[in-house]
Amino acid sequence: MGGVGSLEPPSKRRKVKPSSSTMADDDNNEDSNETIGSKGVKKVEFIKLIADALRSLGYQKTGKHLEQESGITLYSSVFRKFTQQILDGNWDESLNSLRKIPGLDESVVKSSSFAILEQKFLEFLDSENPNEALMTLRTEISPLSVNPNRVRDLSCFLLMSSSSSGRPADKPKPRSELLDDLKKLFPSNVMVPKDRLLHLVEQAIDLQQDSCSFHNSLIGDTSLFTDHNCGKDQIPLKTLQILQEHQDEVWFLQFSHNGKFLASSSSDKSAIVWEVNLDGRLSLKHRLLGHKKPISCVSWSPNDDRILTCGVEDVVRRWDVASGECVAVYQKDDLGMVSCCWSPDGDRVFSGATDKSVVMWDLDGNELESWPSEKTLRISDLQVTGDGKFIVSVCQETTIVIFDRSPLGTERLIKETHNIVSFTLSEDKKFLLVSLVNQEIHLWSIDGEIRLVAKYKGHKVSRFVVRACFGGLDQAFVASGSEDSRVYVWHRETGELLETLAGHSGAVNCTSWNPVNPHMLASASDDRTIRIWGVNHVD
Repeated sequence: MGGVGSLEPPSKRRKVKPSSSTMADDDNNEDSNETIGSKGVKKVEFIKLIADALRSLGYQKTGKHLEQESGITLYSSVFRKFTQQILDGNWDESLNSLRKIPGLDESVVKSSSFAILEQKFLEFLDSENPNEALMTLRTEISPLSVNPNRVRDLSCFLLMSSSSSGRPADKPKPRSELLDDLKKLFPSNVMVPKDRLLHLVEQAIDLQQDSCSFHNSLIGDTSLFTDHNCGKDQIPLKTLQILQEHQDEVWFLQFSHNGKFLASSSSDKSAIVWEVNLDGRLSLKHRLLGHKKPISCVSWSPNDDRILTCGVEDVVRRWDVASGECVAVYQKDDLGMVSCCWSPDGDRVFSGATDKSVVMWDLDGNELESWPSEKTLRISDLQVTGDGKFIVSVCQETTIVIFDRSPLGTERLIKETHNIVSFTLSEDKKFLLVSLVNQEIHLWSIDGEIRLVAKYKGHKVSRFVVRACFGGLDQAFVASGSEDSRVYVWHRETGELLETLAGHSGAVNCTSWNPVNPHMLASASDDRTIRIWGVNHVD
């Protein structure tokens, strides 16, 4: 803005109150209500954000020049004086300045005064000046009637200062750290919140990405110079590889947590561990043989070094991934197993049995506990929540039970109106994806109160077990197999059907999205093949 001799018209010139400083305080901005842009952004606030961002990036001189040229100061003169007094350790003067800072209510003043006086006390104690520390505690800190527990701690420090035993006193903070703590107590009209401009930019990016149906870009791909807009090329829509090692229908598949392996199981009574190579192509690592019946599911251990396989009304086997050897078998007399999973710590194995019970085993195959009531169906999925407390299973054709493992545990139910085909637990264990025979997939929140979040429609399910999965960046998508030989992909938040993937010649029974590579999706089919889907290119 123009000063004396400015070429701008008089109406645009800034009136400066008499001051010993050439920089105006923030309480004498004539155009404090002036706005810019179509959303009525306050110009004063906008310039302050820029000045603060410049200073936080280390451009102190540039920030100061912006304040001088605009006539809008980041902080008032009394605030700047207060800041310097804190750094210099002029505690009494800083307390006087604190009360002169406009916009602070009494609670903020008290909390700030306590922090300043605590620092004063600790510095006296650290410099072996207990008399001054005692005077500060008695005459300044205690009368504030703030944080009595901390006052007792300070009293103990004082009593023990002359003793070699007992709890050592806290060391005083660096004064710059104290200043940062004080700034956090101040309201935004006094102190611009730390990294506020950066936070607003990140918030804008998040909003643009959230509104983008195809956002599946890796971190670092977003530019501030253009509006965010992903295309379909970010979704794995193209068949990159067809795996044909199974001799019969492929029923189940699942990527390892680290994304380096894929496990598949088939009605040919075998399971296969595939390795994801550096070029993105998969190669056969181990063929797991030993089951006498078709294998209905596989489950990776939390650290991906072991894998469980479960035959249809057969046994559960544990395999070593490195060697491909079977190292344990879990079975009960006269009972077959229908499902299996791991505890979050990898020290326990859970299985669903044909008598509708759930069994917990140790790693050596010893039964530790069982829940004999009707906790599972003859063909059922089984999962354990992230804290290990709750087991999730289909207990009736239209009902999922989430039950506490403890003796007095409670049960929570998810009741559907149509038969349940399968379910999948999200990576964060807070959501459940439930496939239904009425050709819908329901997304349920199970974190706290159980509630239905979204529905996905379009695929075909009537006779077979078809499984869906979460996937993509931040698990922003849902993919499912279908009896019409296609893979269906929806946007998780909106429920919009984004694409159907053609290529299989038989029903698609299962899908799995690589948890590390958002551009890799796998599907298993009755046509005896596994298809690996990817993008045409990755930016």
